[in-house]
Amino acid sequence: MPAQQFDTPPVLIAGAGPAGLIAALVLLRNGVPVRLIEKNDFLHPGSRGCGIQPRTMELLHQLGATDLVRALYPLGSNRSYRFGTLDIVRDEPFVELKTSTVHLPYPNPLMIGQCGFEGYIRSHLAKYGCEPELGTELTTFEQDENGVTAHLSKNDGNKETVHVQYLIGTDGARGATRKGLGLSFTGNTPDTFRMLVGDVRMTCDKLDYNHWHRFGDFKSKTVMLRPMREVGVDNDGWALMIGGPEIDIDKLLDPEGSKEVIFAVIQEAVPAEIQFKELVWKGQWKPNMRMVDKFGVGRVFVAGDAAHVHSPTGGQGLNSSVQDAINLSWKLALVLKNLSPPSLLDSYSAERLPVIAEMLNITTELFKKTASGADDAWKREDRLRMLGVNYRRSPIVLEERSTGLDSESMAAYGDAVEGTTPVAGDRAPDAARLVDAEGKEYTFFDLFRVTHHSVLIFASDVNSAKSILDSLQKHSEDAIRPIVVLPQGASGGSGGALALVDRDGHAYSGYKATEGETVVVILRPDGFVGAVVNDVEGVGRYLQKVFF
Repeated sequence: MPAQQFDTPPVLIAGAGPAGLIAALVLLRNGVPVRLIEKNDFLHPGSRGCGIQPRTMELLHQLGATDLVRALYPLGSNRSYRFGTLDIVRDEPFVELKTSTVHLPYPNPLMIGQCGFEGYIRSHLAKYGCEPELGTELTTFEQDENGVTAHLSKNDGNKETVHVQYLIGTDGARGATRKGLGLSFTGNTPDTFRMLVGDVRMTCDKLDYNHWHRFGDFKSKTVMLRPMREVGVDNDGWALMIGGPEIDIDKLLDPEGSKEVIFAVIQEAVPAEIQFKELVWKGQWKPNMRMVDKFGVGRVFVAGDAAHVHSPTGGQGLNSSVQDAINLSWKLALVLKNLSPPSLLDSYSAERLPVIAEMLNITTELFKKTASGADDAWKREDRLRMLGVNYRRSPIVLEERSTGLDSESMAAYGDAVEGTTPVAGDRAPDAARLVDAEGKEYTFFDLFRVTHHSVLIFASDVNSAKSILDSLQKHSEDAIRPIVVLPQGASGGSGGALALVDRDGHAYSGYKATEGETVVVILRPDGFVGAVVNDVEGVGRYLQKVFF
C-alpha cells in the first residue's frame, strides 16, 4: 500500500496529562500529526504522581527524552516521627539501592513532580509545533467504519465538531471517552478513608531535603512532607499529605480560610519554626481502585486514568499511563501509515489488561498495609521497578528459541532477574561497547527507538546474516532496521546494514546468544522483545503478525 499522507491530524487525543502527552509524542516521532486537547484552561502546578520507575526511564530514553531522565533526582528515605515531636521512630529507605550495569543502566526509582514531567514532554511536542489546546473538552462522540466524529466544548462557550480517524481518551476516570464507549469500570471505592493532598512552599531548619518526613500515622492523624523541587524555589517546595480519623478533612478543604487551617495542622505536627510561603494547590484524595474491561472499541481507545485508577502507593500510576500510551501509539502509527492492518490494535487490550490487573492488586494491597499502619507498609519490592513487566501472553509475540515455556502462568508483573534468558514479550536489555567498522561506539538503548523495529541478528559474520538481511529489504527502513551483532574479535562489516562488534561480549551475554550460531531477536518500538527466532522463516512468521 502507498504511504499515507495526512492533510489534517488523523488522531484526536483528549487529555493532556502524562498519557496524552506521551501518546502525542510517540505519534509525532512516527510522522503522525495529532490534535491534543485539555479541558482545563490552565496547566496544573502540582507534583501529584512523582515516582519514576526504572522501566519508564528506559522507555523515555528510547523516546528521545533523555533530558527528562537526566533531570530526575533521588527518591530519598522515609523518616517517621511521633506526631508533634522530632523524635525519630524509624529511618529507612523505600527501596534497596542497586548499582547500574551494562544491561540495566537505570536500576533505581527516581523522582520528579508531575508538573515537571509534563513540562519536559511539552517541550518536545513544541518542536513539532504541537501544544495542548487548553479549555477544550471532549463531550460526546460517534464512530463508524470510516472514523470518529467528536464534539468539543470550549470554555469560551464555543462548540466544535471534528472528524478524525482515531480518538485516544486520556481524559481521566470522569472523562467522556470511557463513558461514551460504555466500558465497565470494575473495582471499589471505599468511603472510609480520605486525605488532603497538595503542595506547599515553606522552610524549616529541622527538616532536611533528603527525606520524606512523616509525622504520626493513619490510625490517628498524620502529616507527610515530601521534598518536591518542581513546586518551589531553593528547596522550599514540599508535597503534602494530611489524613487520619482525628483530622477534619472537610475543614481543611473549606475554601474559606483553609490555607491557615492547613498551615496550623502542619505546625502542630512539626514542633519547630516554620516559615510558610504559599499553598500551591490542594485537593482531596479518596481510594478508588478500578479498571476497564477492555482498552478500546473500534476506533476509540482509553489510556492512563481513563482506563484505570488506583492507590498511589508503590508509585505505579504515572508509569503505567506512560506504558499504556507507548504500547498503543506505536501500533496506531503503523496502522495509520498503511504498514499494518487495523487488527494489530486488538493487541493493545490483550497486552495491557493483564498488566494493569496485576498492578491494581499489588497497589491495593500496599494501600491496605499503609492505611492499617503495618510495619512493612513503606517497603517497596523489586517488581515495582517494572523491569519484569512483560507481554509473554501476547498474540503478536513469537518465541522459537526457548521451547516448553508456560507463558500463561507467567506473572505479567514478573520479577526481573538479570542474567536470565530474555524471551519474546520480555523487556529488551541494554548493552554497551558495541563498535562499528569505523570504531564508533554504540549502546543498544541509543539505537532502539519508538519509530521502528530493531532486528538484532547475532551471527559470526555479515555473510551468515545475508539471507535475513535480504528478506528485510522489502520493508522500509523507517519501520524495520537490522543490526548485525558480531562476536568479540570479529571484523566489522562494511556497507549495507549496520554491523557492530560486541567488543566486551555484553550483547551476547545479555541476549544469551552463542558465538558461531545465528539467532535473531526482534525488538519492538516499545522496547520489548517481539520475537526470538533462528532463521529467515522465523523472521517472516513474526513480521506477518505485525505488518501487511
